[in-house]
Amino acid sequence: MQLQVQSQMIQAPMYSKLKRYIRFNVPLKPKTSFKIGGCADIFFEPPNREYLIEGLPFFASLHLPISILGGGTNILVSDKGVSGAVVSLKALSDIKLHDTTMLTVEAGALTDTVSKFCVYHGLQGFENFARLPGSIGGAVFMNARCYETQISDILKSVTVLQYDGAQFTEKTIPYNDSEWAYKLSPFQKHFSGIELQQGGTIITSATFSVAVGNKADLTKKYKTIAKMRKEKKQFKKPSCGSTFKNNRAFGKPTGAIIEELGLKGTKYGKAQVAPFHGNFIINLGGARADDVQGLIQKIQAEAKHKKGIVLEPEVIFAGRWEDAT
Repeated sequence: MQLQVQSQMIQAPMYSKLKRYIRFNVPLKPKTSFKIGGCADIFFEPPNREYLIEGLPFFASLHLPISILGGGTNILVSDKGVSGAVVSLKALSDIKLHDTTMLTVEAGALTDTVSKFCVYHGLQGFENFARLPGSIGGAVFMNARCYETQISDILKSVTVLQYDGAQFTEKTIPYNDSEWAYKLSPFQKHFSGIELQQGGTIITSATFSVAVGNKADLTKKYKTIAKMRKEKKQFKKPSCGSTFKNNRAFGKPTGAIIEELGLKGTKYGKAQVAPFHGNFIINLGGARADDVQGLIQKIQAEAKHKKGIVLEPEVIFAGRWEDAT
């Protein structure tokens, strides 16, 4: 980042309060499940919601781009890194049960942690998300789907900070079925990659409706799904999970289509279509973001040429892609 911007930030009165949680030129590679990507110009990890609410206007006042990082499981960070401030919600991780079957979870809480919490307390609703990587904020943002269950199936409301270009206003938005669909939520609007645009919203927490269930049955279901994920080798190599969205109009899962194209195992640099799953791209070790992007484009070209279909990426491209080389 420009030294002038850094100097301007350090001299601002608010910096003295926030500086403990601000770092410069921070590698994002270790903070993503792909283990790929460049640095964040600025990395801000507020310890709680109050610091988040104070920090966001500070960066906006300096006219810095603001990007939001949750669990880092569904993104591909450019080799050129991310401009401006990357705000991590990792520390916002409280889970609160109220009214017996209403669960409010902060955005940074890991989805698997919430699943375990519910199983432990004999609550039904999250067991299908056992061992799902990533955070609740990301799961809500992407309307995560696991074994025929979508996050939206149990969602009651979402609390957000809405950005108008200068200020952030807190709002609680009730669930509205018309705004949700497969891998689609209303919060995906006004984002470019992970960069917040004017009118966009930052998810800070979500409230879910869960049901009282049998703890033994829920524990068994959790263990069964966790075992299935392990047997599918989903965590064997760094990846972001499913690379492309499924499309019911194609008549079969995207992974099966990619396998029919003979692309399973295909390599591009240090990136590879996983030998164990056609819709996973894995990092063989030392892969660059450009390797993954090149492999994605190759798969899309083959699918278009041989089957006449357009595969839509599920992975989010974050950072400086416009000038990546």
